[in-house]
Amino acid sequence: MFDRRSQIYILPFERQTVTDARLENLSSKLYSRFSTSTTEDSTSLLSTLRMVAEDENGELRPTVSGVLMASQHPQSWLPNAFIQAVAYRGTEIRPDVFPYQLDAADLVGPLDRQIEDACRFVVKNMRVAAFKYMGRVDRPQFDMAAVFEAIVNAVAHRDYSIYGSKIRLQMFEDRLELYSPGSLPNFMTMESLPYLQSTRNNVIVSVLAKCPVPDRPWMTTERQTMMDRRGEGVPIILGNSERLSSRLPEYRLINDTELMLTIYAAN
Repeated sequence: MFDRRSQIYILPFERQTVTDARLENLSSKLYSRFSTSTTEDSTSLLSTLRMVAEDENGELRPTVSGVLMASQHPQSWLPNAFIQAVAYRGTEIRPDVFPYQLDAADLVGPLDRQIEDACRFVVKNMRVAAFKYMGRVDRPQFDMAAVFEAIVNAVAHRDYSIYGSKIRLQMFEDRLELYSPGSLPNFMTMESLPYLQSTRNNVIVSVLAKCPVPDRPWMTTERQTMMDRRGEGVPIILGNSERLSSRLPEYRLINDTELMLTIYAAN
């Protein structure tokens, strides 16, 4: 109830202006790809996309969503808006075992680049088993279409207003864990995730729905854009992952401040 009321009476965080950011900090190469008109000027386009707005002094400044989607280095203003990715040895974090981290990276840049780099990190660090029947058959640990949907959802729906929190992607020998800052929005519950849809960041979701999926071998999805508005992400995550590993992924809410998704690896 409070979440719904806050959306009515308080400007969502993603639409608030960023005090120290200026229009020249936004990259025309990044925001022009969302234009549907060759004659639309940049200010009108950015205003339509809600990537800029007037601050309390009437000066036009980038919004949080503008910085996240249209600046080359959003972390200059939102230092925790990145994905921390780590691949661990074994099935638990064991600092006493050297090396307990097999790979680690902070994935920065605009949100769509973070999604692409996170998928590449998973492909790079997961094992692929090979079987010979009538021919060679490769069986990866994780279904990358499901991983793609999970990462997109984490980036699109996280709470960017929580200071000091970032998305955490952790890979283990038997599972992948994805932590996204923020509780479930509005009336959503853990049980309703596969059936209902709601979003905390309508502007970011709208822009990601216009953002084409880059042609990369690690971007395994049938989508043409990063998101759609049909709410198919969670069913894909659950169904594809269960078919591969025979274990249903699990969602958990930690202290009502962080959503955790566990995707189990194929045996």
